[in-house]
Amino acid sequence: MSMSTSILSVLSEDLLVRIYCFLDPPCRKTWRLISKECLRVDSLSRTTIRLLRVEFLPALLLKYQNLSSLDLSVCPKLDDDVVLRLALDGTVSTSGIKSLNLSRSTAVRARGLETLARMCHALERVDVSHCWGFGDREAAALSSAKGLRELRMDKCLSLSDVGLARIVVGCSNLNKISLKWCMEISDLGIDLLCKICKGLKSLDVSYLKITNDSIRSIALLPKLEVLDMVSCPLIDDVGLQMLENGSPSLQEIDVTRCERVSLSSLISIVRGHPDIQVLKASHCVSEVSASFLQYIKGLKHLKVIWIDGARVSDSSLVTLSSSCRSLMEIGLSRCVDVTDVGMMALARNCLNLKTVNLACCGFVTDVAISALAQTCRNLEILKLESCHLISEKGLQSLGCYSKLLQELDLTDCCGVNDRGLEYISKCSNLQRLKLGLCTNISDKGIFHIGSKCSKLLELDLYRCAGFGDDGLAALSRGCKSLNRLILSYCSELTDTGVEQIRQLEHLSHLELRGLKNITGVGLAAIACGCKKLGYLDLKLCENIDDSGFWALAYFSRNLRQINLCNCSVSDKALCMLMSNLSRVQDVDLVHLNRVTVEGFEFALRACCNRLKKLKLLAPLRFLLSSELLETLHARGCRIRWD
Repeated sequence: MSMSTSILSVLSEDLLVRIYCFLDPPCRKTWRLISKECLRVDSLSRTTIRLLRVEFLPALLLKYQNLSSLDLSVCPKLDDDVVLRLALDGTVSTSGIKSLNLSRSTAVRARGLETLARMCHALERVDVSHCWGFGDREAAALSSAKGLRELRMDKCLSLSDVGLARIVVGCSNLNKISLKWCMEISDLGIDLLCKICKGLKSLDVSYLKITNDSIRSIALLPKLEVLDMVSCPLIDDVGLQMLENGSPSLQEIDVTRCERVSLSSLISIVRGHPDIQVLKASHCVSEVSASFLQYIKGLKHLKVIWIDGARVSDSSLVTLSSSCRSLMEIGLSRCVDVTDVGMMALARNCLNLKTVNLACCGFVTDVAISALAQTCRNLEILKLESCHLISEKGLQSLGCYSKLLQELDLTDCCGVNDRGLEYISKCSNLQRLKLGLCTNISDKGIFHIGSKCSKLLELDLYRCAGFGDDGLAALSRGCKSLNRLILSYCSELTDTGVEQIRQLEHLSHLELRGLKNITGVGLAAIACGCKKLGYLDLKLCENIDDSGFWALAYFSRNLRQINLCNCSVSDKALCMLMSNLSRVQDVDLVHLNRVTVEGFEFALRACCNRLKKLKLLAPLRFLLSSELLETLHARGCRIRWD
């Protein structure tokens, strides 16, 4: 008997479960392989699962009896027939499922939704976002889930007031609902929602063409805490002013890009809700006035404020920061009047700041960055896109003091150089780094990032033409946790460097657009090593031959989205790709000069039962068979004709 087995055999099941709860997902995967006891504990303890292949669903439901959350959003073959077969399987139990994610499951319609609602008796949360075929019939089917508490229907373009009415009547205990981009919803539907679902705590009506009448209805919700209404073009000051004496529990509001909203209505909201914690008003007010600041002074609990795009003077920032000392997040992007003076006051007064957005603040210099770094020691996210006066001096302060920094955006900061990257690399907790359009960095700077930022998850090097294969090799050796890498238009890269990407086993998102020096050899290496790749952009990679695409078809079985525009793929290679990539759902196939109409026809027939989005040249609309196009439409695929 091995040492590990003997130790585990004397531990009680309760103790093993407690140990399991402290493990992160990768460790839990290893845990399952240790012993039968660990495997059994995993089966008993697992409550959530995200499925890639729907054919495994019955077996997994049978194995994991205590599941409460089921994510089917990335199952390309999920449709009504699959759901009905599952319902007929007497061995499968779904009675404990409380959360169901069906986002982008465009082939699941009314029949399937009704069956799921009937099977999952305890259902409380459902996400059907981006199901463009979700309409009134589907809403009526879902309304049979009487215990529903949270519902997300973002971009369900076919949903109207009739469908919403069926849901609110059937699910009157809703406390959270998102209707973002549901363009057929009007004041009538919102009014009925507010009259029946009195317990609503969170409501998102962003991008809807609702009027002030809807705000009048929303103001009557006694428990509403969160209201998101981004870019509602018909809402004006008269409507928002109704919230001053309404929605007494309101804590968060987002009126970003509501073009008819001015400071007067924001003052009304602030005046009526002194305990508000989150105020987002980006790109809807032209200037932060003294009168507005007078009321802001009373918001002692304010934690988040976005005033991006407004004229904010240094004196305004001094007043704001001295009054709202609990601020943890501030958005000041495109606030062109912001200077070091105001930022130093902000840093001095708001010691708990965690997120600061200064994108396109052209007068901010190293002085402000140094003040933030030295004073706000809890800083986690800093966005400095297009801040051209930032240099290695400011980055030196970040490296010395911002030890908790997790995300740094330096896109288009021309002052960033190799020495600056050396300083940044001292931020050992860095997880997301954006260096796009930073033309003064070379392999030397990238080497510092690769050697010290081992926790990096996302790296953007868009159009960084100064580094090459050696830098990419250093990143691949040192940043093993990378799951998102953008290398588009890094013109110095060749197969020699790209081949090193195969070391990044966790990579799921890769952009190689415009890399004209890579061939099938480089792509084959990536395909062999990066088995978790889900998104791949190869647009304008003109020198990749069929050998690379064959390797992609054979090894990259997890690919869900791929861009092949302007590639040199042939009929046979395209057919093999579309046939073998069994999880692909989103494909761009524009300007494929070596592919014939017959090649497109055969390739699309091979994957028509799983595609959800497809981009083709407009002339193909009249050349492809009507039967194929009808099948794609029936399966819920949206075609964009370019």
